Amino acid sequence: PSMFSVRQCGKTLISKSVGTKIASEEMKGRVLEVNLADLNTDEDQSYKKIRLCIEEVQGRNCLTDFHGLSLTRDKECSLIRKWQTLIEAHTDVKTTDGYLVRLFVIAFTKRRPDQVKTNCYAQSAQIRKIRKRMVEIMTAEAGKVMLRELVKKLIPEVIGKEIEKQTQGIYPLTNAMVRKVKVLKKPKFDITKLME
Repeated sequence: PSMFSVRQCGKTLISKSVGTKIASEEMKGRVLEVNLADLNTDEDQSYKKIRLCIEEVQGRNCLTDFHGLSLTRDKECSLIRKWQTLIEAHTDVKTTDGYLVRLFVIAFTKRRPDQVKTNCYAQSAQIRKIRKRMVEIMTAEAGKVMLRELVKKLIPEVIGKEIEKQTQGIYPLTNAMVRKVKVLKKPKFDITKLME
């Protein structure tokens, strides 16, 4: 896809066309999992995994489309610590070009620089408020753009920064990030859209 700097990300195997089984038809719908560091040749982004789905086969080339995003296991585990509140929220959003995506965000409460108390727990009412605000931000950020723009937002963690900024008044958060993205429904396949 055009949102990444590396277009050629790998190879996949297929058995030759036999009888009614056409190799190119068998390829469609395969989901590849690629590390974002490989797609953008940027080592700092190595904790995100991108899932791409093969939509179209042209000769020896498979054209893929965005299918999902997740954090690597070690990144998720490195964030989770004791003495802080973990806040998660999820929502289903429809992008302007008809994709239905489910976004999961994760955030943690933040200690003050000169804090004496060992823990920094948010009250459950604050958590509810934050969660509501998270869902609002996700719907606003993802619902007004096309899937392509959304992926561009997900890579530099725009939504997470926005959440941190807007929830500052409720409880200061740190490490707010989109933990996972699933594409639930796709619009009817359109080759011209994919070519863009």
